Amino acid sequence: MKSSLPIEALRAALVKALKAGNRAVIQAPTGSGKSTQIPQMLVDEELVQGRVVVLQPRRIATRMLAKRMAQERGGKLGDEVGYHIRFDRVFDKGTRILFVTEGLLLRQMLQGGGLKGVGAVVFDEFHERNLYSDLSLTLAKQVQEDSRPDLKILVMSATLDTDELSRFLAPCEVLTSQGRTFPVNISYAPGERETPVWELAARAFEKNFEKAQRDMLVFMPGAYEIGRTMDAIGQTRAGRQCVILPLYGELPPERQDAAVNPDPGGLRKVVVATNVAETSLTIDGVDLVIDGGLARIARYDPRRGINTLLIE
Repeated sequence: MKSSLPIEALRAALVKALKAGNRAVIQAPTGSGKSTQIPQMLVDEELVQGRVVVLQPRRIATRMLAKRMAQERGGKLGDEVGYHIRFDRVFDKGTRILFVTEGLLLRQMLQGGGLKGVGAVVFDEFHERNLYSDLSLTLAKQVQEDSRPDLKILVMSATLDTDELSRFLAPCEVLTSQGRTFPVNISYAPGERETPVWELAARAFEKNFEKAQRDMLVFMPGAYEIGRTMDAIGQTRAGRQCVILPLYGELPPERQDAAVNPDPGGLRKVVVATNVAETSLTIDGVDLVIDGGLARIARYDPRRGINTLLIE
């Protein structure tokens, strides 16, 4: 099924590249459709035999992208399109496109088996690099070189150092999509070190509420800050005219869906989210974004030997 998204312009080039070789690096802007359309191209153009495994760094994006793709293909989630995250799996033996988190695929490769039944591995949002993604890419490349020359490897990102990555994967094709741009008005609120970030966000929300015609999106670094921001916005006059919803990875699926879908009562939404809504997901209907300027960033802690999340 062909789409009208910007990534569609790469279809012919992708077909040519993967018929000539088995590796590709795809650079495409946020919102271009790469996460949902590229895996479908692999299947629809018969570029792979076997399952297409799509790696996502976040559990919430893994589940919601699979749900979106299943809807696009007119099927039931878990049949042709499925997902597998920790403590939750919705797929069967006939699933052709499987969204998974990085740790699960890494565990499968470390257990051996040469990725049996997998025709392609797609590393999405690779700019969010961590120990799992780097090891998974290295092991997939090793499997391809040692025993699976038919295995296709694709690496995708909106902001990626393609030169360094293409040297590591050489020989490989680098494909670039220009995407679409729209005018965006940006304004900055004065910083106040003594004022909590959620109070500053509530002020910005109330000040700019009349400028927005549709839904609003507020970025906060974590669940605690999201809860405080929801309370602060809810106490404003403008906030009482909206439905205020959280969006982060630990929420139950039905609450995540509520944040992404239109409000059934027709009210305007205010979605207070972590940076999962920055690149991994697209929330339709938003025309005002308030960014608190903070995010929890995964960093490797050499003293403890583990990844940790730091507010930056």
